[in-house]
Amino acid sequence: MLMAQDQVYALLADGTTVEIRPACPDDFGAVKAMHEAMSPDHTYLRFFNVSRLAAETEARRICRNPAPGSVALLALCGAEVVGVASYATEAPGRAEVAFAVADHMHHRGIATLLLEHLVSYARRHQITTFTAQTLTENKAMLNVFAEAGLPVERRFADGVVELTFPLPREDAGPALEDYLDVVAERERRADVASLRHVFAPESVAVIGASRRQGTVGRAVVDNIRAGGYAGRLYTVNPHARQIGGEHCLASVADLPEAVDLAVVAVPAASVLGVDERCGQRGVRSLVVITAGLDTAARADLLAVCRRHGMRLVGPDCFGVAVPGLGLEATFAARPARPGPAGLVMQSGGLGFAVVDHLSRLGIGISSFASVGDKLDVSGNDMLLWWERDGLTRLAVLYLESFGNPRKFARTARRVSAAMPVLTVLANRSDTASREALFGQAGVITTRGFGELVQAAALLATQPVPAGRTVAIVSNVGSAGVLAADACADLGLSVHHPAGLTRRRLRSLVPSGTVTGPVDTTAPVSAEAFRQCLELLAPEVHAVVAIVLPTGATGDLEAAIEAAEVAVPLTAVVLTQPESVRLLGPGPASRVPAYGSPEAAVRALARAAGYGAWRAEPRGRVPDLPGLRAADARALLRQAPPGWLGPAQTAGLLRCYGLPLADLAPTEVRVRVADDHVFGPLVTLEAGDSCRTGRLTPLTDVDAATLAEAHPGVDPGLLLRVSRLADDLPEVTEMDLDVGGGAVTSARVKVEPYRPQDPFLRKLR
Repeated sequence: MLMAQDQVYALLADGTTVEIRPACPDDFGAVKAMHEAMSPDHTYLRFFNVSRLAAETEARRICRNPAPGSVALLALCGAEVVGVASYATEAPGRAEVAFAVADHMHHRGIATLLLEHLVSYARRHQITTFTAQTLTENKAMLNVFAEAGLPVERRFADGVVELTFPLPREDAGPALEDYLDVVAERERRADVASLRHVFAPESVAVIGASRRQGTVGRAVVDNIRAGGYAGRLYTVNPHARQIGGEHCLASVADLPEAVDLAVVAVPAASVLGVDERCGQRGVRSLVVITAGLDTAARADLLAVCRRHGMRLVGPDCFGVAVPGLGLEATFAARPARPGPAGLVMQSGGLGFAVVDHLSRLGIGISSFASVGDKLDVSGNDMLLWWERDGLTRLAVLYLESFGNPRKFARTARRVSAAMPVLTVLANRSDTASREALFGQAGVITTRGFGELVQAAALLATQPVPAGRTVAIVSNVGSAGVLAADACADLGLSVHHPAGLTRRRLRSLVPSGTVTGPVDTTAPVSAEAFRQCLELLAPEVHAVVAIVLPTGATGDLEAAIEAAEVAVPLTAVVLTQPESVRLLGPGPASRVPAYGSPEAAVRALARAAGYGAWRAEPRGRVPDLPGLRAADARALLRQAPPGWLGPAQTAGLLRCYGLPLADLAPTEVRVRVADDHVFGPLVTLEAGDSCRTGRLTPLTDVDAATLAEAHPGVDPGLLLRVSRLADDLPEVTEMDLDVGGGAVTSARVKVEPYRPQDPFLRKLR
């Protein structure tokens, strides 16, 4: 039976927000009205006939209290029912589905969205197959089934198409992944459509704009004007007739149009009233800068936005900026510079600082969002936006929490394959889970604010290294040694020239050291230094050029800039006060220069690690024979909370092909922990020194990588452990001693848990 918590909001293909919830008897009138308003043609396609009683009969069927094995869902736009979907069990594990959509809401993805929600619910309740019947001329409904991402079998008889499609099981491996990919693509399109009102608005209203300089509302207005925003800008303040010499509106109701974006900077006590009036006026998105809302007020704020279909950034945020549009809807002291870096920050203050650094460096920002309390728009949304905006080539995240970590991991993995995604490893209390999440998704992690900016400077200006071999060229030998030591610490290999290359280097720097790191000696000429860089570059994956300018050298910075080097090139200028900058005075410079060898090598190592991740095979979640997930669930339903007894533990493991072997313990322990936030984390431990982990579901590549670090552990065993943990969220802890490809001892802890579908298309 559907519960109250099954009520969610989700996005249609055009970005419109709809509510998806179970039907109840009180919905009879609204459901009947939707069916009565359907044209005769659509009524015929739905019911195979035209009858004056069809609407009432169908409304009674949909709105009655559901019988076991039946489900009825409604899609509502505001208070109007705009779609209906249901299934009824016709045999064990098999249910027939039916759909209807209001005439004026066709071709917006309502039926597809409802089908996804039916699939999610059915998979949690042991329904394995859906069936449907539709007339051959009902092309729209046939397209819904054809494009759902599910395998469909069709049979034609007397003008009716009978469709049968198996649902992806938890153990379906590639079939489940294919379905999730199709759903993710629909989510991506819908999310981008909804975010256009925030990041490509044609009209903006600042509510709470003030005549007084030095206030947040006034700063936002002034920044938007100074940025050159070409769209329509309105100011709203009941106590001001003019702001900055321009007319000010007294109320949201006075807005001459339903604006795309409203920036709210009013006292906390006024936020809910203002936001309700925005919804009533048809405003499409909100940025709520106001801080100080308590838990109840935040919940009410989100409810207002959902009810009126408004996307929400904040509250307690610093605003949004799209420099390329001249939109600086923040109260920053300086405007952001246009560029390729997308930035989302939960901490607005740090966000301003990163924007300022990237702008000062000459890299610039494609779009910036300070998400604050992150009630709605999140890191997931921003990744989806940057993936499609045509501007962003580097994504920078600073997030203290994740609303849906498993969806984030899937989204970030896809985005990271196309562009670097960079973050700070904040909130060290759950470092293992975060590192596993980021590592599997290809997200580049840094350990602090400074490292974030330094890595961003390299990733935004240089190609991604294709390997880990580095040439070091320095006119200060000891600095080259420091760089070489840093390379050794961070997994990079220092290049040692030989043969013809070494002889050519010797001709360029007769008194230097050419065996690597190359020491040109302090008085090297700029021309000789440049030629050393160009000579070494074809033999390595990256070059680090370290210089100490002196009166005898000429312009070594210009030499680095002028070097024709096809691999990543980083500079270290030992006398510069900045931790990182770009060489040269103009925007054409693309070489990051660091204040220390260690900083340059650290940034390069992170880029090389990302390059290695991108070159790895992605892997797949394989099919595993002999799994008995249904038997395992039945066993757990009979188990009390806490640690399972020996017989129950052995029985559970047998369901996943993990029988206990009567062997002596070994040194490797496989541990599973699930906090229901990041999902199950599988870690392998050998003594105190070797500990590696991955989040489930493990791919074949994940399992092989873990097994390589722990000889004697069977990758197939790890895949079965992963599947058990992923299928059974009731399992919150599991410790297995393994050896010889078998489990030698085990203990399992379970807790009651109502499973949620982390990939269901819905707004938080």
